[in-house]
Amino acid sequence: MVADYAPLLLLFAIAIVIALVMVGGSWLLGPRRPTPAKQSSYECGITPVGSARERFPIHFYLTAMLFIIFDVEVAFLYPFFVILRELPAEVRTFAMGIVGVFTLLLIVGFLYEWKKGALDWEDPIERRRLQPTAEPNPQPALQPVSGEQ
Repeated sequence: MVADYAPLLLLFAIAIVIALVMVGGSWLLGPRRPTPAKQSSYECGITPVGSARERFPIHFYLTAMLFIIFDVEVAFLYPFFVILRELPAEVRTFAMGIVGVFTLLLIVGFLYEWKKGALDWEDPIERRRLQPTAEPNPQPALQPVSGEQ
């Protein structure tokens, strides 16, 4: 039984040894001259400003999660279409129906998220504030401050 897994165990052992040699070798042979520039966080060549611990808007996470969900669901379609030609004709028709239902559910879910505004990047309250109104708000007449007349 162990002999069946010997090549796999050997591969893992070789991978661990190579990783340890690379990390250990760079640690032993590399120069150690720390400077503030070397120890600062790297932000695509731009000088870091502020703290790295700032809060991101929820829209960022919601959009990212929706992208991953729909991306993974679409990835399930790829193996199906790879083996579609190899399926017998009667099974192929049934399988296409199942994939059609799956795709319909994907589209309904996407339209629901779109209608709910989950894909809108900006805040709905901010959007309403920036939209022009139908008629301008009249300025209230200036009232004299009590004691003035």
